[in-house]
Amino acid sequence: MQGHIFIQEAPDSLDVDKLRSHLNTEGCGAIVSFIGITREVDDGEEVLRLEFDAWQDKLSETLQSIAELAIEKFSLYSIAMAHRTGTVGPQENIVAIHVASPHRKEAFEGCSWLIDELKRQAPLWKKEVKPSGETWKAGLG
Repeated sequence: MQGHIFIQEAPDSLDVDKLRSHLNTEGCGAIVSFIGITREVDDGEEVLRLEFDAWQDKLSETLQSIAELAIEKFSLYSIAMAHRTGTVGPQENIVAIHVASPHRKEAFEGCSWLIDELKRQAPLWKKEVKPSGETWKAGLG
């Protein structure tokens, strides 16, 4: 299994290029990446910041599990994935997923599946802070 999972507590930034360097691309013909950033406006109102809380003891385990499943399901060769916790400001990186695969179709499908599963399964909770107040967003991720 070629999965590398990183959890980064803010204020440390998420360096997507450094994360990508953890991929093993030998024999691969594709790298697909997803980088999620904080929007500065949501529903017409300024977003001051997002605050991510996590069940730290389970977060790495959950991400590792979905990475292993993605490797098997999509014949991926390598995955590097990171998610920040704590306070994340507008236009800052929140999450990054890099996937290496022999073929592009599997890399795209695997990367898309990974972000969907991360949002569905990861024990992360997001509070959005705007000038009008704070709102916990529904669901995980």
